[in-house]
Amino acid sequence: MRAIQITEFGGPEVLRLTELPEPAPQPGRLLIDVDSAGVNYADTHTVENSYLAASSLPMVPGAEVVGRTADGRRVVALTDNGGYAEKALAAEHLAHDVPDGVADGQALALVIQGVTAWHLLRTCARLAEGESVVVHAAAGGTGSLAVQLAKEFGAGRVIATASTEEKRALALELGADVAVDASPEDLTDRLVEANGGRKVDAVLEMTGGPVFDASLAALAPFGRLVAYGMASRVPPTPIEPARLMGRSRSVIGFWLAHCLGRPGMYHEPLDELLAMTADGRLRPLIGAVHPLSEAARAHEDLRARRTTGKLVLDVRA
Repeated sequence: MRAIQITEFGGPEVLRLTELPEPAPQPGRLLIDVDSAGVNYADTHTVENSYLAASSLPMVPGAEVVGRTADGRRVVALTDNGGYAEKALAAEHLAHDVPDGVADGQALALVIQGVTAWHLLRTCARLAEGESVVVHAAAGGTGSLAVQLAKEFGAGRVIATASTEEKRALALELGADVAVDASPEDLTDRLVEANGGRKVDAVLEMTGGPVFDASLAALAPFGRLVAYGMASRVPPTPIEPARLMGRSRSVIGFWLAHCLGRPGMYHEPLDELLAMTADGRLRPLIGAVHPLSEAARAHEDLRARRTTGKLVLDVRA
């Protein structure tokens, strides 16, 4: 079968198309004929071995696929890597049927990024009716869904950040009340100004470094900052307890992996998101579809912040 394999850690240049044996069926795991595979920012960390879980070589990257099982089910599934290939194995409990009316790319946008956005707002930030929420990288895969879900869940004011005018315009189109420049210089002031001069109740943060620091400074008393990424690859300033206690602020970390074995934390949010997509209340954005052979280009674009929405590899192309 055709697959993207890495035999050394590094940047997009280590992603190479090759021929590999098909994975052998295993008890408790589904063999899926892959139609499309999703590309996530976390994949760029996995390929360079800088993610939360250590990688091992050789490896076929890719944590999400959509395709058909041997008995004809159309499923979207999480994989333990191996997704950038014509066939992939997935644990049975991590495969979810895709309803009619939801396209492959939409299903891929929801299985990691959609469920992540749901948990950022519901489980971690515990967003209450009327509260303000900042969504960083609001034109990206998770951010574009978080903007829409925040409005659906009753946010009083959704403040989007993005790096370009085009991305900020997209965030406004998706329902953000205001969109500001994402650069860290004077970011705290811009966030407070965007909230009518008041500090904010919640921030969804995936950049790290000075953006994290500026976001923490923008929190109101009892505000929550949810950290779910480290895209800048720069650590923030260490947090002393007094910095949190002094304004009754919280910093909450989130990693989707901790939801997968817990009842009610994977299939149930995904069911809700798929239903919202099927009836038009939620619009997962498909940023670009690349053939499997262009996986390196997808990673390059993602790391260079040239993308919006969900990146998809068409494995059949």
